[in-house]
Amino acid sequence: MYATNQLREEHEGIKTVLTALDHLASEMRLGRSASLGQLEEIVDFLRTFADKCHHGKEEEHLFPALNEAGVPSEGGPIGVMLHEHTLGRTHIQGMRAALDRLRAGEDAGDDFARHALAYVELLRGHIEKENNILFNMAEHILPPVEHARLAECFDTVEQERIGAGGCEHYRKLICNLHDTYIERAA
Repeated sequence: MYATNQLREEHEGIKTVLTALDHLASEMRLGRSASLGQLEEIVDFLRTFADKCHHGKEEEHLFPALNEAGVPSEGGPIGVMLHEHTLGRTHIQGMRAALDRLRAGEDAGDDFARHALAYVELLRGHIEKENNILFNMAEHILPPVEHARLAECFDTVEQERIGAGGCEHYRKLICNLHDTYIERAA
């Protein structure tokens, strides 16, 4: 079994959240209101689960393992992924700042939507590159013993960053968003 399977599964949940965010931000662009509570849950998920936990697994464990196996950190797929992680963080910070302004009664819906839609576009492309290029590379380059070690490291990162209760909270959020924004649309 490949450690990258866990990352691919996480991508599916992240894509569900991106679909909901895309819908809500598009509605905001049209001048319609969105639930600030739901937007805050989504931004929390993106900051905590997608970035600190998921990207943490990649940056702290997968990318260094690939680097040790001869894949350069700069100028190749790892460098691109790291750059995109940084861009994503900028958009998450922009969404968070816009939410703070919205909570204060300011008109920041366009700012939120701009960052949200840019983030959705960035992450959708990012996930495709990881799933179809970087993870395939890892599956061919890294030996099974390294995948087993990485899987253990990924579990540790998850426990340290979000814990068991956090995992369940985010699974419920993903399910609720799936039911609301994907099942209803079908």
